[in-house]
Amino acid sequence: MGDIRRRGAIVLGITGLVAPLTLALGSTPAAAASCTTQAGPYQKQVEKFLGRPVDGKQSAADCKAIRAFQTKHGITPNIGYAGSVTWGVMDLMNKQKAVGNKPNAAGKCPTNKGRIACVNLTLQISWVQDGSRLVYGPVPVRTGRDGYETRTGLKKIYWRDIDHVSNIYNVPMPYSQFFDGGQAFHSVNLSMWNPPGSHGCVNMTPTTAKKYWSLLKNGDDVFVYGRKPGT
Repeated sequence: MGDIRRRGAIVLGITGLVAPLTLALGSTPAAAASCTTQAGPYQKQVEKFLGRPVDGKQSAADCKAIRAFQTKHGITPNIGYAGSVTWGVMDLMNKQKAVGNKPNAAGKCPTNKGRIACVNLTLQISWVQDGSRLVYGPVPVRTGRDGYETRTGLKKIYWRDIDHVSNIYNVPMPYSQFFDGGQAFHSVNLSMWNPPGSHGCVNMTPTTAKKYWSLLKNGDDVFVYGRKPGT
């Protein structure tokens, strides 16, 4: 999320390849910590997700694998404990993967608007469709955390700024496409599963943000629905 520095008059307001949902995204450094020997409440589920022997018992190898996952996705403390936050991220990944190439199977994103960018907060995914035709995605995104929720409803992209910098948070917001006040699509150099979430914007990987920049324009519709886990 960021400020909107107006440049003159701002007017309120697809072709592409279908991209598979990618789970191997960037990493976030985490503070050094020792590896726990304690099994967590989601030990078996986490072991299964990571392809470890499913016995519900913490081993040194289990802890190493869990800790690597936590470090990659910015989950703290990264001590290899199979707790609710770690399993919540894994469970979300499983649900995202299960969507396949039918993100609008329930028909919740409008198909009578032509080209539209859809955001499912519940599953933390986004895609671009044209009518009922999937143009790009679905891809994982990172939306607003508790207290900074990405607002739901039908919007329009009304301002684009490829090199935007937020005056509120003093952070770069490349490929910003604003659709609701200070809320925008833009790229970040974080894992899309880095908790707890953004300050309201729809965070994307650089690759996804660039693709959205090429597919969308001012006046295009955006539809946001659902509820982000934990909000």
